[in-house]
Amino acid sequence: MINFFPQIKEQKAWISELRRHFHQYPERSLEEFKTAEKIEKELSGLGIPHKRAGETGVWGSIKGREGGKIMILRADTDALSIQEENDVPYRSKNPGVMHACGHDGHIASLLGAAKVLAANKNNFSGEVRLVFQQAEEIGAGAKHFIEEGVLEGAGRVFAVHMLPDADAGKIDLTSGSILASADYFRITVMGKSAHIATPHKGADALYAACQIVGALQGIVTKKTSPVSTVIIGVGTIQAGTAYNIIADEAVLEGTIRTLSTKLRDEVKNHVDEVSLHIAAASGTEREIYWRSHAPVLVNDVLACAEAAEIAKTIAGNDSVMINRPPSLGGDDFAEFLSLVPGVYANIGCAHPGKPHIALHNSCFDMNEDALLYAAGMYAGYALWYLDACLP
Repeated sequence: MINFFPQIKEQKAWISELRRHFHQYPERSLEEFKTAEKIEKELSGLGIPHKRAGETGVWGSIKGREGGKIMILRADTDALSIQEENDVPYRSKNPGVMHACGHDGHIASLLGAAKVLAANKNNFSGEVRLVFQQAEEIGAGAKHFIEEGVLEGAGRVFAVHMLPDADAGKIDLTSGSILASADYFRITVMGKSAHIATPHKGADALYAACQIVGALQGIVTKKTSPVSTVIIGVGTIQAGTAYNIIADEAVLEGTIRTLSTKLRDEVKNHVDEVSLHIAAASGTEREIYWRSHAPVLVNDVLACAEAAEIAKTIAGNDSVMINRPPSLGGDDFAEFLSLVPGVYANIGCAHPGKPHIALHNSCFDMNEDALLYAAGMYAGYALWYLDACLP
């Protein structure tokens, strides 16, 4: 195969500059308009044709010689509603919005790989499709590319994610179920207001909602096996208009996370039943809304083994991690993996000897050496899969 990694290393300054640009101008899910425009500008500069998927998703195509296989490389592009606290020259310029999950690095790394792939397109057969996907944080982006048919004919899909609890140079390629399914729910309890001094004349939606929150935890402890991996979390509850008025409505929002599709369905049914019965027992009614953010993310065993060989060539034999415990985070790249075998690779991005700062933290930043390994994995796996070699 082509000795591609020196070509990646030559782009380090450019890739870092891109990452810092995207970091300074983060955009929330489904609002990635300027991000998409910048990606399109860079792809055009590389001579790579591109089009939109949805309003803010972008995908490009690098075609080699006729025939051959198809490889999908994906980077997510959205940021989070977090006020950045880092004092760095590339600090976010958009108040209350921050790339605290490394997506700025994903975009820049894929563009760096795209530059190398485009320069070598005469050395491989087939096609590399570059997916710059919006709205990963709310599980609303992958479907646009699936609906556009971007995955049609593909033999492999590949994505990276920054891993803040491993040093740059470490690459996690654990196979099997590595990320949880992620489902959002909103439960609205409708009661009847009354003076707080005459509770028997009303139906307390807030009280019923609090009972539901407590009972949901009972599903985990009493309705699922103690060795199962499941979370039911409630993140918000809103109710009431005054301290002395019984609330006539309460709204709670939460999520369930599991590593099993069967358990996912069972837990959702339990949430439906428990909330319905508690509301009825309290003299209230409830409505429940579900939205799927992602199924269980399953890395293909063979694809992980393939990617591990690439990782060894760019970072050394000791670089690869294959037994990392699963996370109950989610990613809608799982939808790609449910249709095409592939890999979701975690790329270590910590500075050796420095404290690890978690994703979704207002002080998250990355060791930019990680960008080289991410770009190297993107380019290297694609070149290997498409049988690239010098003529």
